[in-house]
Amino acid sequence: MKKFILLTAVLTILASCGSKDRGELVGVKGKKWHPEKPYGMELIPGGSFIMGKADDDLAGIHDAPAKTVTVRALYMDATEITNSEYRQFVHWVRDSIVRLELAKIADDFGLTPEDGGTGEYAFKDADTANMSVYEKYMFENYTGLGPTGYEGRKLNHDVDLIFDTDEYPDEYYAEVMDTMYLPLDESYNGQRTWDVKKFKFQYSYMDIQEAARNRGVKRKDVIVKEEIEVYPDTTVWIRDFAYSYNEPMHNDYFWHDAYSDYPVVGVTWKQAKAFCEWRTINKNTYQKSKKAAFVNRFRLPNEAEWEYAARGGLQAATYPWGGPYTKSDRGCFMANFKPVRGDYAADQALYTVEAKSYDPNDYNLYNMAGNVSEWVNASYDPNSYEYTSTINPSVNDKNNQRKVVRGGSWKDVAYFLQVSSRDYEYADSARSYIGFRTVQDYMGTKVTQSAGN
Repeated sequence: MKKFILLTAVLTILASCGSKDRGELVGVKGKKWHPEKPYGMELIPGGSFIMGKADDDLAGIHDAPAKTVTVRALYMDATEITNSEYRQFVHWVRDSIVRLELAKIADDFGLTPEDGGTGEYAFKDADTANMSVYEKYMFENYTGLGPTGYEGRKLNHDVDLIFDTDEYPDEYYAEVMDTMYLPLDESYNGQRTWDVKKFKFQYSYMDIQEAARNRGVKRKDVIVKEEIEVYPDTTVWIRDFAYSYNEPMHNDYFWHDAYSDYPVVGVTWKQAKAFCEWRTINKNTYQKSKKAAFVNRFRLPNEAEWEYAARGGLQAATYPWGGPYTKSDRGCFMANFKPVRGDYAADQALYTVEAKSYDPNDYNLYNMAGNVSEWVNASYDPNSYEYTSTINPSVNDKNNQRKVVRGGSWKDVAYFLQVSSRDYEYADSARSYIGFRTVQDYMGTKVTQSAGN
């Protein structure tokens, strides 16, 4: 009996020593998380503020009654998304499509990297011998599914694309590249132009709001798939202004390096949303390659977040710099807008200006008033302030295609530059005076403050 008791005690001690948690409730130990400010963004501390018109609504619209609300901490782009930044998105989509077409023609003709030329762009899963167990399982069980039959196959990004026609490696390559340009009968002066209608970005997301409202719905029924043409509509510079010579802006504004640091325009609300999804994918692809934790998604700000950030911590301010005037004490205009009827150049700018122009507000955000109006993730309802929540208010009805734009633009009068002024445009419309900036939810320690403190 004594031997049995002794053995039980020894086993108990050994079990206790071998367990790190000693049988206590200590939780699952995850990786250490170190919050990192995203490149080009500023931290906006969460807090409360009075949203809406603090003064009389001189325009008599009555769509922004004063209301105290609270918003979460978030990161916001210091500037509007520029032409250069948006071109990175366009080039990524273009290059991915070119690589896919090269891989498909290599697959059709049985070309491999050993063959050189177009064979170097073959699908990476063509060689099953070098696959991991998981990759081989996915290839054998899922390849060929989907509308095109190429979903899930891995493209080869290790080989650079060739755009110089004198350096095309073979006829297969020339054939693929020829399909990416407009037909010869649509070209002029010997210049081939990209067929931008083919630059389409495909992504999917889960409609969480719909899933929350219908608890019994199947997950697959709330997965939304989108396909968006990503190239900006450069014709907005002509369409937006009748009997006006704006051809130079149409021809050069988006692609020329002279305008690289200017805000992108001619993008719809849907294209702005697609850019956010791509930015998330692009960043997390890098994170995965470094075996680092994924970042949460980039997105458009909602109305409350945008207005809170635009105020820069100033309570009841008319403009991001305070106000009520649009000129500094030295007589300089504080933003790019139409200060005098017809005199667009009175503020030293005819159209848009570089995204990092004029003085930033107290959150270090540039051009939260003027330059270009900005898409936000909200549907326009003149009565929405009456029924929206007071904590993280957000109203985005998928059936309401009137999407809110904020901040006013280079062609607007001062009223639309006020931080509380609301305007809208339709989700599928593009304008020469509407751009956007993105935000990302803050994750980490508590960061809050009350505006005006």
